[in-house]
Amino acid sequence: MRMDTSTDQPSASLPRYPQSYWLVSADIPAFGKLTADLSVDVAIVGGGITGITLAYLLAKEGKRVALLEAGKILTGTTGHTTAKVTAQHGLIYDELIQTLGEEKARLYYDANREALQFVRETVSGLGIACDWTEEDAYVYAAEEKNVKKIDREWKAYGKLGIPGRREDRIPLPAGARAAVVMDGQARFHPTAYLARLVSAFTASGGLVFEETTGRTVEHGSPFSKVVTEDGYRVTCRDVVSCSHFPFYGAGGFYFARMYVERSYALGISRTKEYPGGMYLSADDPVRSIRSVSYNGEDLLIIGGERHKTGQGICTFKHYEALEAFARETFGPAEIRYRWSAQDYTTLDKIPYVGRPVKGERNAYIATGYRKWGMTNSAAAALLLKDLILGVRNRYEKLYAPSRFHADPDVKTFLSLNADVAKHLAGGKLEWNRKEPEEVGPDEGAVVEVRGRRAGAYREPDGTLHLLDTTCTHMGCEVEWNAGERTWDCPCHGSRFSFRGEVLDGPAKKPLKAITAPTS
Repeated sequence: MRMDTSTDQPSASLPRYPQSYWLVSADIPAFGKLTADLSVDVAIVGGGITGITLAYLLAKEGKRVALLEAGKILTGTTGHTTAKVTAQHGLIYDELIQTLGEEKARLYYDANREALQFVRETVSGLGIACDWTEEDAYVYAAEEKNVKKIDREWKAYGKLGIPGRREDRIPLPAGARAAVVMDGQARFHPTAYLARLVSAFTASGGLVFEETTGRTVEHGSPFSKVVTEDGYRVTCRDVVSCSHFPFYGAGGFYFARMYVERSYALGISRTKEYPGGMYLSADDPVRSIRSVSYNGEDLLIIGGERHKTGQGICTFKHYEALEAFARETFGPAEIRYRWSAQDYTTLDKIPYVGRPVKGERNAYIATGYRKWGMTNSAAAALLLKDLILGVRNRYEKLYAPSRFHADPDVKTFLSLNADVAKHLAGGKLEWNRKEPEEVGPDEGAVVEVRGRRAGAYREPDGTLHLLDTTCTHMGCEVEWNAGERTWDCPCHGSRFSFRGEVLDGPAKKPLKAITAPTS
């Protein structure tokens, strides 16, 4: 399905502009750009939860580490999460048993259970004020047809020894007919937690550079060099890509081995007593519910409405669907925040963490968390730390980026790339012939300029931005995302600002600017 490029505005009850609660409610430190060549033990590219956690762990081991972030730390997917710290990743364990077997399914659970424990101990050990709250996690079915899925997942819990229970109802008025519950999980304020880890990292001599884009790696032995967009070189023994989408290792064809989805969240004032617990529906569309209490503010976080990036209805409609669900379930309340996230999913739904498919010995990647980055990121950081230190880790093969399983990988691979082919061809042919002057203030649309497809966005002050809509990754045509004011690629998920800057890869180059035609 092609993206509806309607310029509809949000309903009056929704905030006009997206804003993540996690980013505005915590003090996040700021750092300068890299302005000279540098030598360290380890260079980490990507200032989200994985990169920061790994940097913190390696600094504790005495490593000199540089953390490079293309924008501002924590402003990517980490700052747009629902922040559930849980090994309950939807109805995943029955599926993993069926496709990969009990042994790998149990390893996946163990890795995430240990990650949860690591975060718990870190919060306690550093005394971090981050709304850490122990909660049970529920996956519930409101539709009768999905009750069997709940029952199969509960049987999987039994096979894998996962503590939990099966319930006929949940404490929320969401019409649940059945639920599977994982005991002893948690929620927290992710940026408050990570800001403290950054402080501990820099206090140990760690270096952080913002507005510093890692462009390529000059692999060598024993040392490699990360080359930044500004031409500076960071010499290191080990280099790690924690940049959401790997910025090196093209031989792994990660763009063809993952798919990318958008999902949405609202921060709503909590006006009634909340019974506790974290909830996720097994129905479609997905609904996620949790509470937060931080610095005197009590909110409900309502999430869901996933779709492939660059594909689907006008994105404001997803926020409005969440708003309708929230009002139906919890009654009228003020919507304080709205935000969205981008997440990659691998062919077998287990992240790619470790050495690239075709890479040097001392290069590593971490990607593909399937919306469950809070524990998967900690598991990834713990694994990468061991690989860098030469310590044996029992999860290395499970997460290895070089793995390939005939079932389900082949079927998913063919489906993903058939979808790419459809959008690659369709984007060249299917678009509305609209003139740039028809685009109003704070509106974006696909337009025609000199007989060719172009993208237009007019700022509230009247400034018009015209761009070539051909994605700089592999030539698909990007679509306008009205809810976020971005240009999104329906093929591999690259995203660009209305000025054309790269926001999310795999694209590395910006969209080309077009000169407005003169009358």
